[in-house]
Amino acid sequence: MHIGKKIRMERIFNRLTSRTIIVPLDHGVTVGPIEGLVDMRETVNSIAEGGVDAVLMHKGLVRCGHREGGKDVGLIVHLSSSTSMSPTPNAKTLTASVEDAIKHGADGVSVHVNLGDETEREMLADLGRVAAQASDWGIPLLAMMYARGPKIQNQFDPEVVAHCARVAVELGADIVKVPYTGDMDTFSRVVDSTCVPVVIAGGPKMDSTREFIQMVHDSVRAGGSGLSVGRNIFQHKRTPQLVKALRGVVHEDWDVEQAIAIVGED
Repeated sequence: MHIGKKIRMERIFNRLTSRTIIVPLDHGVTVGPIEGLVDMRETVNSIAEGGVDAVLMHKGLVRCGHREGGKDVGLIVHLSSSTSMSPTPNAKTLTASVEDAIKHGADGVSVHVNLGDETEREMLADLGRVAAQASDWGIPLLAMMYARGPKIQNQFDPEVVAHCARVAVELGADIVKVPYTGDMDTFSRVVDSTCVPVVIAGGPKMDSTREFIQMVHDSVRAGGSGLSVGRNIFQHKRTPQLVKALRGVVHEDWDVEQAIAIVGED
């Protein structure tokens, strides 16, 4: 691995565990300034206090979340976008470049691809171009891979998730983000089909803290490398405590009960 990329990966992943807790804060482009994404410095401080490994945001938000103090966190700049107001919200388009991300101090970049969408070919072309540019610059690329389109009956189907992960790997991603398949056995097969770290997405905000922690626990035990989860963290009533609990699960192999004891249960 290019030494620059290796150094940057170590700013995103814990050196001792080779796992990570990433909190995406990129929802504002898609759905607007939702709860938890209004005062960005407060949000970043809250998750940094708990010990998150990295945050992920669009280039223009970096200035809003820069705190000039507090605990340090890795920075991933997201390069693709769409809004919920679009007639084709699953069609992501590039709105930033690898060079933009580097100018903003990024340790990594990310791209979102919805396989099965009518614009899949354009999104795959974008992923391929960004992978080449990221490789040239020695900056890690996280690919957010989902199956969303008219032919997709179940985006959590293990074979579908494994296909999503494999596409990302084969087109040059260094980190793959996919939905959790629902059980350890099937998710372990997704992980086994890749040669790069696999992290789980969070999806819509869950009703139960225990359910969320259980999902993270099981994904890691199945061989996953952590999580890239937004709303279930930054919209939680006790965000710093939740992040501390997740650190225990991801980096110290805590069981669910140990984690719940830290955060309490909602």
